[in-house]
Amino acid sequence: MMDNVPVITIFTLSGLNGIANYRVTLFALTLLCYCVIWLVNVTIIVTVVADKSLHEPMYIFLCNLCINGLYGTAGFYPKFLMDLLSTTHVISYTGCLLQGFVLHSSVTADLSILVIMAYDRYVAICRPLVYHSMMNRQRVCGFVFFAWLIPLSLVFIATITTSRSRLCGSHIPKIYCINYLIGKLACSASIASVIVPAFNYTLYSLHVHLIIWSYVYLIRTCLTSKENWSKFMQTCLPHLFCLIIFFVSVAFDLLYMRFGSKQLPQSVQNFLAIEFLIIPPIINPLIYGFNLTQIRNRIVQFLCAKRL
Repeated sequence: MMDNVPVITIFTLSGLNGIANYRVTLFALTLLCYCVIWLVNVTIIVTVVADKSLHEPMYIFLCNLCINGLYGTAGFYPKFLMDLLSTTHVISYTGCLLQGFVLHSSVTADLSILVIMAYDRYVAICRPLVYHSMMNRQRVCGFVFFAWLIPLSLVFIATITTSRSRLCGSHIPKIYCINYLIGKLACSASIASVIVPAFNYTLYSLHVHLIIWSYVYLIRTCLTSKENWSKFMQTCLPHLFCLIIFFVSVAFDLLYMRFGSKQLPQSVQNFLAIEFLIIPPIINPLIYGFNLTQIRNRIVQFLCAKRL
């Protein structure tokens, strides 16, 4: 019977039906949002790269967070903008797998970078005497390397596992592709398609627990010293806000995708689906740009120099 199942080469995406009257407006707003994402993230990246005084662990990790923001949104916005101008909303099989790979790897890399940033703040505040020896150039480079390598490798394995499934459908009930929804179209679930996601979820659950442990220890330490509490408010508070924004945005999408009601208006469903592609990529650079004095001063100096 499996031999009679047709080979799927194109997927249809849902969520953009009935937008004919608002297509141009949505396109303009989406393009504006994407331009803002590029503007704020590139500003932070260029500021950190160009200023040697910012070549410190915290700013290097922030720079990678912004690069990842551009990487993840590049997997969604160009295709979404084309769909807004098209009357048919389809994506090729290869394109669907690629989009799923980019979005999944971006989210997991985001979490890996946030874990490293939490560890960096833990060492800086709780173990200041050994900070420079523990966060030397070689170790920072290693952290950054593995923060990208592990997510990319794990998601690549998950994508390969998904691609080996025989599909019995071609409709993706979302405005973009992810492995979970492609896997739901499989005619039957393989052992690998269960084990690989379970391993990935377990690993990144440990990441979350590590972040929580770091901040519990940080807060306990900072409450005993006004100096440490001042450091916490200046450097950890932006990171904490970024963590909260990231977790809330991703949690909304994950929980709705698995347990949400399909009776919600399509526009609400679409917003819940793309929230993590709008809010964190814009808010993260703004939070750090406004709260970290060195970055804010460099940006202000650059803007003043341009005016002169």
